[in-house]
Amino acid sequence: MLHPHKNNLFIFLLLLLSISSEATENPYDFIDENAQKMADLLTYDSDLFKSDRQLYEEKIKEIFDPMIDFRRVSAMVMGKEHYMMATREQRTKFVEVFRESLLDTYAETLAQWGNSKITTQFPEYYEPKNSNIVEVKQILDTGNSKYPISYKLRKNNEGWKIVNIIINGVNLGLTFRNQFESLASANNNDIDLTIENWVSDAGDAGIE
Repeated sequence: MLHPHKNNLFIFLLLLLSISSEATENPYDFIDENAQKMADLLTYDSDLFKSDRQLYEEKIKEIFDPMIDFRRVSAMVMGKEHYMMATREQRTKFVEVFRESLLDTYAETLAQWGNSKITTQFPEYYEPKNSNIVEVKQILDTGNSKYPISYKLRKNNEGWKIVNIIINGVNLGLTFRNQFESLASANNNDIDLTIENWVSDAGDAGIE
């Protein structure tokens, strides 16, 4: 049985994993065309977690690594004050720690979920704008509950990348930022210790 306080971050990871590295000019298509990849992973490869965990995690990484702007998200999580305090090496280290903590903590959770349906809310008409920031909304139907999702996408030279997600009104980027701030305070603003003790956890923002 899944811990209820882990649901929010798991859904975050599930939705992130539904995005491929393929670039498209239409962010709605970018989200929608790849939404079933996560469902396929859960449906056809869930048993692989028990038989070959390393291979299972590698399959997750193939989708997980390229679809999100980890550099930008990690900087946001650290917050301006701590980001400016950190050295280049510390910033790079946190990018890796943040990514790996999500994967390592929730790979087992992923294996326990069955089929889910993800529906993208397309606008009546999409016209490319000069802005490189777009919001795309979805509904995640797990069979037991439905969750509204709001993606914040930013376009860079590699295409569209996710930089934040709001799930059922809960801003996950802000949740992680508050977590980093609390951990840094507990470690007397020692950036190395804060990074060393980081574990991604959105438990305080769990969905009932």
